[in-house]
Amino acid sequence: MKNLTYQDILEAKKNLKGIIAETPTFHSPSLSDIFGANLYLKLENLQETGSFKERGAYTKLKSLSKEQLSQGVIAVSAGNHGQAVAFHAQKLGATATIVMPTHTPPTKVGNTEKWGAKVVLAGDTLNQSLEVAQTIMAENALTFIHPYDDPEIIKGQGTIGLEILEAAPHLEALIVPIGGGGLCSGIAIAAKHINPKIKIYGVEAEGYSSMAQALYGRKDAPREGVTLAEGIAVKSPGKLPQLILKDTLEDILIIQEEDVELAVEAFMRYQHVIVEGAGAAGLSALIRFPKLFEKKNVGTVVCGGNIDPRMISSVLIRGQVRHGRLVYLQLSVQDIPGVLERVASIIAKHRGNVLEVRHQRLLHEIPLKMAQLDVVVETRGFDHIRSITQDLKAAGFSVEQLEHKLEKSRVF
Repeated sequence: MKNLTYQDILEAKKNLKGIIAETPTFHSPSLSDIFGANLYLKLENLQETGSFKERGAYTKLKSLSKEQLSQGVIAVSAGNHGQAVAFHAQKLGATATIVMPTHTPPTKVGNTEKWGAKVVLAGDTLNQSLEVAQTIMAENALTFIHPYDDPEIIKGQGTIGLEILEAAPHLEALIVPIGGGGLCSGIAIAAKHINPKIKIYGVEAEGYSSMAQALYGRKDAPREGVTLAEGIAVKSPGKLPQLILKDTLEDILIIQEEDVELAVEAFMRYQHVIVEGAGAAGLSALIRFPKLFEKKNVGTVVCGGNIDPRMISSVLIRGQVRHGRLVYLQLSVQDIPGVLERVASIIAKHRGNVLEVRHQRLLHEIPLKMAQLDVVVETRGFDHIRSITQDLKAAGFSVEQLEHKLEKSRVF
């Protein structure tokens, strides 16, 4: 494999000029105050296809011969890499085939087809999709565009490191998500050349810490089910990234699922930025390991913003519960006319906003002549909730605030 150098990344930056967005790197006062570190964000979610993958995809495609481009290219992807390859292949006049797992969300499939790619849905996992892609590639003499284990891909991703340290040369640490390792290894080459003392921390999701296992022999049971950080849920890291990262990383930090959800919500709540789970991995590491970065100048890459709209809604609603802005009250009431009006009047007196009401009369656990009233109320915080429930109880209603794990989790 080719030894990559700082000069290679400078060359990639020159080739990318005018092709991709040189996304902003800016200091976040709100998140810095919350986490006690001077935090700088590199917003790669602002790229046209919503992620950093465009840098590597274009760099690789541009390195191909005219014959290879005319014959067509193929990639395997669950989303971001496929969109980036499709977008830049179209710009360069090449046909692109993207093989995606069968369970890929329709929005990601549609976004990939929007850029002119032929999408093939095959396999339950990326490894199974890869087997199908290899067959299609052999039958049609297509060129495979690897998502991370390719020198050209790594060169392109490394340009992010140049831009971060141009904008914030005083950074002491960089926190970079690791999936297959292409992003982190490219940034490491650039950042360590500019500032050999800078500490680079990789971030992996619990259950998918394949790079930590490969480099440090760490144990990690495979995760059951899905993860919000699917963009870095890679089971086999790249060989070339391993060679680069074994000598350049300070450590790999393992984040948990709750950290990712909290980070996605914090970006939306405090920074008004929409990010996907993998894009929030750097902030997730700050949530999990705050002491490690306290009072330091820290940069992180917000590597993508392609999150399903339904997931955004769920994250925000669950966040409202954490902050005491939504509460679910369950009341036992007499099944008589006017009782709902009485309950609503008490809530209205406290300026609570009733969002949802459900009457239960037919469940056998509910005594005859009684009803169960489930009410979802928009509130101003936990003190407000206490005032409402106390008044309801004082009026003779049996009130239970449904406890939820979210209410006991960390809040920022």
